[in-house]
Amino acid sequence: MTRTAMPMAQEAELPLTPAELDVLRKQYLKEGEYVTIQTKFNYAWSLIRSADNRQVQEGIQLLTEIYMDSPERRRECLYYLAIGHYKIGNLSDAKKFNSELLRHEPRNEQALDLERRIDEKVSKEGTIGLAIVGGVVTLGAAILTAILKKKN
Repeated sequence: MTRTAMPMAQEAELPLTPAELDVLRKQYLKEGEYVTIQTKFNYAWSLIRSADNRQVQEGIQLLTEIYMDSPERRRECLYYLAIGHYKIGNLSDAKKFNSELLRHEPRNEQALDLERRIDEKVSKEGTIGLAIVGGVVTLGAAILTAILKKKN
């Protein structure tokens, strides 16, 4: 099976160098109100790859605009919207966008890889959350026991 032009989730997480990002930003700004869909997509793609959550969120906003305005780019937008939300920890939206892509392309290697990553992160965060809740309950019970012993 041959891969499409979209990178696997791991590759999409590698940020561009500041110089590479600057080239795409300058092109985006230069085109101004007449920015082409391709330039806007390239810039959004570079922002999604950033390690800075604010830049990732800006990339999500641009991709959302492209998704709404350009049906022919929706496949790519779905994938990168899923990546962006995954990176900022918005796992429910990451899952939603990725599931939509998988609904249309159930054998999409990139989306299947991302689905596995999302599920692992959800599972890990759920386990951590349960451990925290368990610790809080245990601490509360210990404090309550200490208070009750002190009263007696």
